[in-house]
Amino acid sequence: MTPFGQKVRALRKKKGVTQSEMAKALNISGPYLSALEHGRRGRPSWELLQRIIGYLGIIWDDAEELERLAALSHPRVTVETGGLSPEATALANRLAETITKLSAADVKVLLAALEDAAARAEAEIRARRRR
Repeated sequence: MTPFGQKVRALRKKKGVTQSEMAKALNISGPYLSALEHGRRGRPSWELLQRIIGYLGIIWDDAEELERLAALSHPRVTVETGGLSPEATALANRLAETITKLSAADVKVLLAALEDAAARAEAEIRARRRR
């Protein structure tokens, strides 16, 4: 399951509707919605994402969060490391070969570390732009 699928499922259940009801309202097939929720399909199109947001009745921060989760939820990822350090290439390859073997706790720890590193890098970029 992807972060997007997990969130859509939670919001759908909170609204009290079935997958088939939601799919019909969105003019998509039930199996397609199921595949989105379970992470067997890639990111939804921008148009479908907007229809989902409207159907679920979410606004502002919640809508932005769903858009962010959709961007992070492609179930098949390709990482281009050409031009990066050997360590970056080793990291990408090691993650690809071991992610299916990691415990949920280890995945959370690694994700938190990457999120922290990304936030530091983004803050550094913003600081450089201000100079």
